[in-house]
Amino acid sequence: MAEHPDIHPAEGACAADRRKYRLLAALPHHAISRLVGAATRWRWAPWKNGLIRWFISRYGVDMSEALETAPEHYEHFNAFFTRALKHDARPLPPAPEAVLCPADGYISALGPIREGRTLIQAKGHAYDVGELLGDQAEAAAFERGRYTTVYLSPSDYHRVHMPVAGSLRRMIHVPGRLFSVQPATVRSVPNLFARNERVVCLFDTAHGPMALVLVGAINVASIETRWAGVITPPRGRAIRHWDYPPSEAPRFERGEEMGRFNMGSTAIVLFGEAQMEWDAGFKVEQKVRMGQRLGRLLEPADPA
Repeated sequence: MAEHPDIHPAEGACAADRRKYRLLAALPHHAISRLVGAATRWRWAPWKNGLIRWFISRYGVDMSEALETAPEHYEHFNAFFTRALKHDARPLPPAPEAVLCPADGYISALGPIREGRTLIQAKGHAYDVGELLGDQAEAAAFERGRYTTVYLSPSDYHRVHMPVAGSLRRMIHVPGRLFSVQPATVRSVPNLFARNERVVCLFDTAHGPMALVLVGAINVASIETRWAGVITPPRGRAIRHWDYPPSEAPRFERGEEMGRFNMGSTAIVLFGEAQMEWDAGFKVEQKVRMGQRLGRLLEPADPA
């Protein structure tokens, strides 16, 4: 099967982007995010209803897809931001070999893992798989594999779902900065995804390893998973690991929700060598939706 053509992100950082980076680097990222977290959980009705209505209007949020459409019915802004969708809002492709998009958003990179363990962040910026995962030993499983990066914009649905079925083997929380993950910042901050705080979820699938990395950003008050609840923000700077033996491993089917961002950010998916290939035709900054087919597994799905 022919290789998917390389897909390069947008042009490199301009002077304005670099100035923005210097400003962002000086900000107290975690303190700002804690304040935002508190504000988005304030239950005072005039505040949260007004904020939700303003946000819907400002960002053109499509509430027809939401399970609950009335702002008054959300207990606070964060409940609205992490809103559930109607059950038929994201129909999944029937082909069992289809690899699904994990979230609503925009593609910021998609293609092969270069030179064994190198991912492309933006033009002129590459970063290492081991640094992203917070564990160099885990990176070996993804040498010469495939990856994609999906940026979730403010208007998007902010729950993250499984691209393929799998069982959780390990979770790693890597503390770090909280730079914005907007495209301009991604172009101007080297190694951004390996510098920001993140939750790394390592799955075993019928076709090999899969990593789903939830990357924090400024104003992302917390990241949570279905099996462990809120993971960030913690106290301390040490990398934390959770290992799940096969008998206790949470298992998720293709398209099932596995976690969410309490405010928006970026999801990165990695597969091992010769497991799958991305469909041709996707471009950087192309809009995608959770459950949309992005590629296919290279062997028939294991019916078990």
